[in-house]
Amino acid sequence: MTVAAALPASATPGVESAGGSGGVVVVEASDLSKQYETPIGLAHTTMQALKDRIKQHYDLASDYYLNLWGEHIHHGYWATDASKAADSKELAQINLIRLLLSISNLAEGGHVLDVGCGLGGTSRFLAAQLGCTVTGITISTKQVELATRLSKTAAAAGAGDASAEKDADGFITLGKGKVRFIELDAERMGDFFTADAATFDAVWISEALSHFPNKALFFHNAERVLRLGGKLVLADWFKAENLGVEAFEADIKPIEDGMLLPPLCTQPEYVNLATEAGLKVLAEPKDISKDVSKTWDISWSLVQNPSLWAFAFSQGRDGIAFLQAFRAMRRGYADGSFRYAVMAFQK
Repeated sequence: MTVAAALPASATPGVESAGGSGGVVVVEASDLSKQYETPIGLAHTTMQALKDRIKQHYDLASDYYLNLWGEHIHHGYWATDASKAADSKELAQINLIRLLLSISNLAEGGHVLDVGCGLGGTSRFLAAQLGCTVTGITISTKQVELATRLSKTAAAAGAGDASAEKDADGFITLGKGKVRFIELDAERMGDFFTADAATFDAVWISEALSHFPNKALFFHNAERVLRLGGKLVLADWFKAENLGVEAFEADIKPIEDGMLLPPLCTQPEYVNLATEAGLKVLAEPKDISKDVSKTWDISWSLVQNPSLWAFAFSQGRDGIAFLQAFRAMRRGYADGSFRYAVMAFQK
């Protein structure tokens, strides 16, 4: 990772506030989070260099994700004021999966490709709850290891057995379904699954496509591996439409920088890319920004741990920029410049 000297302590007061439908949330920032500001807008020399940085980030940080956020490392969904008050982040994360299932009407027992599967939480849910056969792919070696270990543990617990071995194809049985995890650059998935062309009933991608440099290629690959009638189920981060320069510089640029993202798209741009790839709109984008923004209030409070900031600083500029992007996320949701939506398409 690129290493840069930390800037002097910020003059900004050490109290962060975020608005939204859930009211004002006040979180005390740790001394380290106040101290290590970082410049924004670091250019990616090549798209491969960006991929390498993303892989390194997840290889290094996935244990922290698991400890701080759990097996589901995507947003939580709090659809009502009552749920915002009562639902835990774990339940809210399951609620997001259920929302995606409701808009896509995904059938039980199907073959699913979980792209950017993270720690495999969604893959395990689809296998255990819907009886799906799920192949999860991720660019991170560490995430494959963790996802496999967590799946074996879940399988052993469910079977009341001390072990849970893979079958000949690398799958681990979970309830009526099964899962496997493969280290794979998603841009190669069309070629990788050539022998099984048009084999999947669904391609599921949650908060991963925003990392991909070539988003058009992803939609073409998804169309290629889906069976006729198969579904693409998608949740992701977006910038608002018609965003002014000032709002972009204040909110979106530090998110792109800290979260290792190529330029963020708008929601209509995803729809255009999907239809250009030959997919039909099954569910128009549903903007749920106000219902997921609590994710970053919780996240900011969770990372106010001096040891975590010390670890981030040890990783150089990218580590600090990543944690500082949490503030931009909260601000972007409050300002309306940063958006979140779910949508679905069909072949």
